[in-house]
Amino acid sequence: MFRRMLSLSRAFSSSTTLRAANMERLSFEKVVGNADMTQVRLMKERCIQVDEKDRVVGPVSKKYAHWHDGILHRAFSVFLFNSKNELLMQKRSQEKITFPNYWANTCCSHPLYGEEEMQDGIGVKKAAIRKLEHELGIPLTTFDVNSFQYVASVLYKASSDENWTEFEMDHILLARGDVNIQVNPNEVAEYAYLSRKALDALLKKEDRLLSPWFRLIARSQLPSWWDNLDTLLDKGEANPMVYDMR
Repeated sequence: MFRRMLSLSRAFSSSTTLRAANMERLSFEKVVGNADMTQVRLMKERCIQVDEKDRVVGPVSKKYAHWHDGILHRAFSVFLFNSKNELLMQKRSQEKITFPNYWANTCCSHPLYGEEEMQDGIGVKKAAIRKLEHELGIPLTTFDVNSFQYVASVLYKASSDENWTEFEMDHILLARGDVNIQVNPNEVAEYAYLSRKALDALLKKEDRLLSPWFRLIARSQLPSWWDNLDTLLDKGEANPMVYDMR
């Protein structure tokens, strides 16, 4: 079961369709006029634009990667399990520009365009270490690139509203460890641990705010990964697949 979780919001379903497709699209300045300025500044980060084979096209700002219909870019999703094999989940803060107040897996973000985080197979892991510290306060020394197993990539597209879209080649990283957490409230509202037994029950609750990427992964590959976690963490995935979930 979820531990430490107060409740999951019931206000909306996690449908990935546009909630207001018939509304006139506003300018970026008007859309972010009342947004959190820290999150707006992060929109200047340079993400990695890729094609559908995950080949690098060039840099693209986080803003334009997510603006309107989005531009395909590289991302990662960390699934961090503790010694009880419970999955660490986070609730995205209300300040987030895309999918605020949605529950998701441990950490979901983007490697940045630059030498450190563009290295094949290693760049996304370096980015994961950076963002685990930024979002959850997990010290940078807790993990190294060998702590993560890359098991698959997921190509998906999901609209947050009429202005913002996630369009990502999402690299799935598994890891295990008992960690000390000090959340960054600008990024994370709260966190919880989910048991394997509780996963199916959670997914049946259509009124729960679960991020579309987590719901897609949890309904498809996550159960198998979880059931074979020891083997995957020890040996990795022999033939990592790219799953097109658009």
